[in-house]
This record gives sequence, C-alpha cells and structure tokens, in this order.
Amino acid sequence: MIPIQTDVLVAGGGPAGLTAALAAARNGVEVLLCQDRSVLGGNASSEVRMHIVGADCSGGRGAELETEARETGIIEEIRLDACVHNPQRSSSMFDLILYDKCRREKNLTLMLNTAVAGAEVDEGFITHAIASRNSTEETFRIEAKYFIDCTGDGGLGKAAGAHWREGREAASEFGESLAVGIADNKRLGSTLMFQARKHDCPMPFVPPPWARKFSEEQLRLRPHATAGYDLGLEYGFWWVEWGGTLDTIRDNEQIRDELLAILLGVWDHIKNDGDHGAGNWALQWCGFLPGKRESRRFVGEYTLTQNDLLNSTRFEDAIAYGGWHIDTHPPEGVDAIDSPPCTQHNVPHLFDIPLRACVSSEIQNLMFAGRNISATHIAFASTRVMATCSVVGQGVGTAAAVAVKQGIPAVGMLQQPDLLNRIQQQLLRDGAFLIGVANNDTDDLARQACITASSEQEGGEAARILSGQTRSVHGPGGAAAGRVQAGTHRWMSDPREQLPAWIELRWPTVIHPRRVQLVFDTGLHRVLTFSLADGYTSRMVWGRPQPETVRSYRIDCCSNGSWQTMVDVQDNHQRRRSHDLAGEATDALRVVVTSIHGLDHARICEIRVYESTS
Repeated sequence: MIPIQTDVLVAGGGPAGLTAALAAARNGVEVLLCQDRSVLGGNASSEVRMHIVGADCSGGRGAELETEARETGIIEEIRLDACVHNPQRSSSMFDLILYDKCRREKNLTLMLNTAVAGAEVDEGFITHAIASRNSTEETFRIEAKYFIDCTGDGGLGKAAGAHWREGREAASEFGESLAVGIADNKRLGSTLMFQARKHDCPMPFVPPPWARKFSEEQLRLRPHATAGYDLGLEYGFWWVEWGGTLDTIRDNEQIRDELLAILLGVWDHIKNDGDHGAGNWALQWCGFLPGKRESRRFVGEYTLTQNDLLNSTRFEDAIAYGGWHIDTHPPEGVDAIDSPPCTQHNVPHLFDIPLRACVSSEIQNLMFAGRNISATHIAFASTRVMATCSVVGQGVGTAAAVAVKQGIPAVGMLQQPDLLNRIQQQLLRDGAFLIGVANNDTDDLARQACITASSEQEGGEAARILSGQTRSVHGPGGAAAGRVQAGTHRWMSDPREQLPAWIELRWPTVIHPRRVQLVFDTGLHRVLTFSLADGYTSRMVWGRPQPETVRSYRIDCCSNGSWQTMVDVQDNHQRRRSHDLAGEATDALRVVVTSIHGLDHARICEIRVYESTS
C-alpha cells in the first residue's frame, strides 16, 4: 500500500464532496479529495446529467428584493462560472469547470478514479482509510485527522462501523404525518437520463428485443413529448425511475439494466406508438450510470425530521439551509402506473440544517455531507437535492478545517458555542448564507466606518451594506417570521445620477487595509443552474453575466487627502470578490462602480475590510 498523509480526507466528488474539499482547503488545511469516477459532479456530471436544484424550488421560491433563496458560497461561484464560460451548455465543459476548481486550489489534492472502501478504526477514531485505483493498480493507505463521507452511499462510514438508516420510517417513530404507517425498506428509485436531437429528416428507431413496451395508458401520469418546461425531448425525463423496491446499492447493476430497458421502451413509445411529433428526433446520448436518489443515511448526533423542515426549527449550530419541497416518489417508479411520479409537499419557509446532523454519533472524527446526512426518509426527500447537498458540504468542510486547527473531535465542536460562532462567521465571510445569522466579525473594520455614497435610492441606502445580511428573505416563502431582518440589504445608487457611482467608508483613525471583500447582487431571486433542458434554461439569464451584477469597478484609498486607485477590475461576473491590498495607511476607502452588466444603477450587498489576509 502507498501511504498518504493529509489533514482532511473527503470521500466522494459530487456537489457535496467538491464543496467540502474546496471549503476546507480554502480555510487553510491540507485536503485529499478521492472520487471513484473519472469526473467530478456526481449526479450533475456528464455521466448522469441532472441539473442542480435547491431551496429556490427552480424559481418557485423567489421575488426580487424580497425572497432570494438561491444558494450562495461555492455553489454560486460554480453556477456563475458555468453561466459565463459554458454558454453552449456542454456537459463535458461543466465537468471541466469543476475539475479546474480543484486544480487551482493549492491545499487540495484530487485523486480521480479512486474509491475509498475501507477504514481502520482505533478507540472510536478513524486512523486510516483504504482506497484503490484500478486504473493504476494501486492501493492507498490514507492517514488523516478528519474524514468526510460524501459518497452518497456512505461507503467510508459503513467501513468504519458508523450506524446508518435505510428505507422508510413509520409515522409513529418521529411523529411524521407524511411517513408510511409501517416501516419498510423501500426508498426512492434511480433514473437514467437521455438526450435527443431534432434532425431535418425522419429518424427511425428500432428498439432492441429487451426494451420494455409502454402504452399511452401506462404513461398517462407521466408527461412525455409535450412542449414546455422540463418536458422536451432534448433532455429526457427524470421520471424514468425504477429500483426503489430493491437494494439501490447491491442491486445497482440490475437497476441499471432495467432502467435501460425502460428508457428505450419509453423512447420506442414516443417514436413509434402514435403521433408524438418525434419523427425527426433521434437519441443523442443515454446514460449508463443510474442517477441514484437514496441509499444509506447515517445516524448523527441529531436526526432531521419532517417537523424540523415544516416548522423551520432554529438550530444554534446551523451550517446550511434548505427549502426544496418534501419530494417523495413511488418506490416502484414507472411501474406505479396509477400514482404520479412524485408528490411534492410544500415546505413553507427556508429551514436550518445543523452541524449535529452531519457528525457521526459513534466515530469521533467522521462527518458526512450530501444525501447521506442524518435525516428521516421524509426530511431527506427535501435535503437530498444537489444544491442543498452542496451548501451542507461547504458547511461541513469549513467545520472540519476549524476542528483540525483546534485539535478537537467533531462532537467537541457542538459543545463550544464560540467555535460554532466561528464556523458560522467564516461561512458568512466565504459567501454562504445562514438564516438569522448576521456578520458580527470583530475583525471586519467596515463595521466601524461611516458610510456615504455618491447617490442612493430609498430602500437602498448606503448604510445597508452593514446590515450583516447579504440578501432579502423576508418575502413570501423566505425565512419564517422573526428569523431575519426585512429590507434590501444592499446599497443601490440612484439611476438618475448615472455612472460612475461610489460608496465610501471613512474611519476616525488611520487603518492599514490588507484585504477588501465585496458582495455584489447576482439576482438570487431568479433560477440559475446549468441544465440541458431548453424550457428550463429559457427561464434563466444564461450565457452572460447576471444583469444586476457590477461589471467594472475600482477600489480607491485616501491618504493625506489624496485618492489613489489600489484595484481596478474589468468584466467581473462573480458575486463575491476578495482583493488583497498592500496595507498602506488610509482613513477612507471607496468602491467606484463604472459599469453594470444590465441594470441602470449600482448594487453592492456588502463590503468587508480587514487588516490581515488570513
């Protein structure tokens, strides 16, 4: 075996594992990310091609300057990069964007095609993980201080002896009205996606003899070959689902084979049974890796339930939030012909996801993020979606970095309010959002400054950049009453004054700024995610920066009454930008906005100023 030593091992490179690894690395610890496939992204990769959805309910939970539910932090960074750098909507290009994120990170080592399948445990601590890479015929023995299982199936945690749940709990166990009456081992099934392309001539299709046969009656509850959102032939159907009555891990090969038979049977029906307008359409691609929804869920220090989601329970150790519907599917998938393919129970408000649901109840240095967190089947039906998994990943990765530096076990963080506050404040500083948690960073000198601007709108006064909250979530479907402050939480210049527009921070004494962090408006009320569905993408601003975002700006500092430009940025498209300065003495700083990507006025949600770059 080849020995490897690191601070944090992240197993699994889907949306949760990717962000966990990036967050830990960016917070100053050495990270090893092992992904068992040749690409990153999990169900969002080119191997599966499901688009990433989350708390905004695909745009259903959103109102400008009122309800901005889209996730931020690392997942927003990825989405904005994909939007600008992948206008052609290529799955392989999306793979490359994720890969590039890892290659650029100096504290992160990426090992693709490397499966973590074993663990050595001593007195409740994992000492080593065992990983194998068939492509190089190598086996690795990995020593780490912390281990994060983001594999979805929970292979690392299982090998370490952590307890898990699978199947559906009875309603009586956690008092869940949406749960089944009697517990069983059924779960959500898996899906194979496909892509099709319209040609300028008829494109015949002859199904193989093993393809399933479907009638219109059997598919009457499953929209197909129908124009509109998420229903076009170009992107396939998420409801091509099956396998929830089986073991979605041990029976995965059988499930894949049957899903191929179902997929081609559905396509045969569309092409050859009646007029579905598909005469000139042909299959372009079909998946061979099932997009898995459900398998194991670990038992953590706390188990998230339906009632936590519906009541928006407040957790002092919140590290992420969710908001997707409680989205249950019949375990039989397409064979449940008399049941709709899903039932979506509304979650009235955004809800907390606590750190204690991501910490093993037995293994002291094991954490988890993604669809395998500690939740009931019903709560999982909401937390399982990939954008939620991603923000949980960033929260867990950030917590792991803090734990490594403090030299304490995961459960130890739960007993120390000061450390929990430190984790939450770091998440806010890194662009994430937590319900009801405001910036109280004592190192942020912007909070001590007097704020003025060249102009401002009513409701968008300059001082709002210091509200400690970087979005509006007081509107319909946002945060529960009393959990956040109302308001726009951003400076908005007066469009009548035109550009350039500036906002100024002035201090009563000289400071020595070494880092300035800016948060811009990126239209969080609007759906934005890489998707191959034409109808879905048409609802986005795709292929160009978001219209609210500041395009060009500079940072000027004042010394002895003289202004000097320290930073000059052109063609920005990101929400969060961080700039390092030389630390020269100043008593005033201005952010001067010279152009916007679409709006007629400048918007800035937050400015932070630090005398240190750490």
